[in-house]
Amino acid sequence: MPNTIRPLIAGNWKMNGLRASLREIRAMAEKVSGKDRPDCDVLVCPPATLLAEAVALSADSPLATGGQNCHVARTGAHTGDVSAEMLADAGARFVIVGHSERRSDHGETDGVVQAKARAALDAGLVPIICVGETGAQRLDALAITVVEHQLDGSVPQLQENEQIVIAYEPVWAIGTGEVATPADILRMHASIRDWLVSRLALKGQETRILYGGSVKPENAAEILALANVNGGLVGGASLKARDFLAIADAA
Repeated sequence: MPNTIRPLIAGNWKMNGLRASLREIRAMAEKVSGKDRPDCDVLVCPPATLLAEAVALSADSPLATGGQNCHVARTGAHTGDVSAEMLADAGARFVIVGHSERRSDHGETDGVVQAKARAALDAGLVPIICVGETGAQRLDALAITVVEHQLDGSVPQLQENEQIVIAYEPVWAIGTGEVATPADILRMHASIRDWLVSRLALKGQETRILYGGSVKPENAAEILALANVNGGLVGGASLKARDFLAIADAA
């Protein structure tokens, strides 16, 4: 399938960023508002402590903001958690769910990820649902099987007006400097597209599939040119506006 879907370049700051880092978000907002703005959608997901200020800084620009996680419940006795409704109230438009670091560090199952995605949709947010195999699973030639199983368990039933994003992040490539080969990415993204179309029909043809895993300015153009790669979920390279915007320019 040709890349006719408008790309989304999403930055996941993870547990990084203090108030001084807001200058990077200001620079991003200025760039995507200028005459040389990239021809794609740009999203930044800072830590929850910076979200409201990031929203304020980007209010007059096309720069979108999002959360990195949400709870399955709207409210309740869940000390330290943040609900999707709270993220939306702060001005977020997206939320990342099911990142491999949440799955491994916090034991989140596919069922939990699906519940979080449903909570996000109910709050009016677009969930970015993350899937990806470990190095051991890749060596055992189980990558596609694992990812399809995660999709089966993590993607909720959708109403006609609801939208999701899928992010494929091979766990072995996150923060390691390793990147899947173009052939690996093509094969996996084609498999994800087939899954989406089989479950969601036309909506599946239009759903954005992002690649994540050590995406940098140096490799972004090659990756983003591949079929069924509709953007990137960027980690470390999104912390600096210059690097992140170079990736957006490559789209």
